[in-house]
Formats: sequence, structure tokens, C-alpha cells
Amino acid sequence: MTDLPGIVVTGVSGRMGQMLVNIISASDKARLIGAVERPGHDWVGQDLGEAMGGAARGITVEDDPLEPFSRAQAIIDFTSPAASLDFADLAAQTRAVHVIGTTGFEPEDLPRLTAAARHAPIIRAGNMSLGVNLLTQLTCRVAAALDEDFDIEIVEAHHRHKVDAPSGTALMLGEAAAEGRGIDLAERSESGRHGITGARAPGAIGFAAIRGGDIVGEHDVIFAAPGERIVLRHVATDRAIFARGALKAAIWGQDQAPGEYDMIDVLGL
Repeated sequence: MTDLPGIVVTGVSGRMGQMLVNIISASDKARLIGAVERPGHDWVGQDLGEAMGGAARGITVEDDPLEPFSRAQAIIDFTSPAASLDFADLAAQTRAVHVIGTTGFEPEDLPRLTAAARHAPIIRAGNMSLGVNLLTQLTCRVAAALDEDFDIEIVEAHHRHKVDAPSGTALMLGEAAAEGRGIDLAERSESGRHGITGARAPGAIGFAAIRGGDIVGEHDVIFAAPGERIVLRHVATDRAIFARGALKAAIWGQDQAPGEYDMIDVLGL
């Protein structure tokens, strides 16, 4: 049992954190060895199982990640950009695989992740599900096959508590479409249309975000031309798909050299 990779979950009180705890605990390929929350959180110092409203698990929720990271073979992290950057520095020091499901990074954040990845594997993806990563590949291929007579629009929907828009998955899909078209997404994207915007810019990739209720995640990639539309769609109904993908990434990362990876690499796509 002890030869299984030990995993620490950060942001353990959140929806994804608790889902990860349950998925890892039920796995026969990894073991949960630590749980981290931000300083001042009510769960800090409590037994993880009791904090989750169940039986004791023998794991204390900690607010200093250094000690649990030092014992871990992998960190799974769905938190915030600022927290994930700090966790990346620590994971690099301890040579643990860092699986990052956090979204909302700014371009200026990425060099810090690249620096950390020189010392340990970082697996980062805006979405950890198999279906979404297949959709990403399809989006790239369809965009490459169609000319600019087909406008590209990406529509995403999430629960009311999501704080970033467009979603990390929508941006993944936008990057895939831009790659297929051979263009720079940063220079050709449109979002937040309001008022008298003028005609749609030829060749742009548009984004629209919907927030409401408990929507887990829905993404449409629309290729629209005069007289016809092609719609590629993925609907997530259970957050567990992201936790299972993250666990798969953490296990896969055990055999990898330091570097930056994504779920396309993990899934061999």
C-alpha cells in the first residue's frame, strides 16, 4: 500500500477539493496523505474526515503546505492563480508532480510556472476531462479545414459561483481554433459585446459566457457560415469527471521528466 504515490490536495474545503478527497480515497492506484487550506480557514487543525462531516480519516488539514508537500509524490491543485503560483514554487523544491486545474492565470504568471517546471513535472489544463480534450482536438481540425467564411464562436455556461470568464476550457478551445486557423488568439478574440459594436470582425474568435444555478460546465464551439452551422458540444453533468482526470494526471506524471504538460499528453491524444 505504501508504494502507491502519495497525493496532497490543496483547497480541500472546496467542491473540487472534497470531490478529489473522495476519488483518491476510493482509488487503488494512489493514496491521500495531506490536505491544505488557506490560513484562517475553519477547517485548519481539524481532522479532514470530520471537517467534511464524516468519520475521522487521520489526516489533519494544514495551512502550511511545505511539510505535506515534502512527503508527497503529487499535488492536485484547484485553487486560485496566486495560490497555485506559490504551490508551484514549493512543488518544484520537493520535486513533486504538480497537477493544476486552476484557471484564470494572466500571461505574466506563466513564466513562473515554466521556471518551476524545470525542476518537477507540471500538468496544467483548463479542463481535465477526456471529452473536453477530445473536443479540443476536434476544434483544431475543424478550424483548419474551414476557411474564414465560417465564423467561430465559443459559448460556455457554468454555475453562479464561478469567478473567471471566459472559462479556462473556453480559452483552451479558443487556442485550439486559433491554432487550426494559424492565427494568434490574443490578437483575434472578441468577448463582452455590448451596445453598438459594429459588424463582427472577419476571422475573429468570439466568446460568450453564461453563469447561473449549478451548471457544472457546458461548451459549444460554433462554426457559422451563410446557410449552415457546425456545432461541437460538450456537456459535463458530474464534477467527478474533472477529479478522475486530475488523479489520472497525477499518476501519469510519476514517470515523467520535469517539464510542462497538459491533458493531451496524459491521454496520449
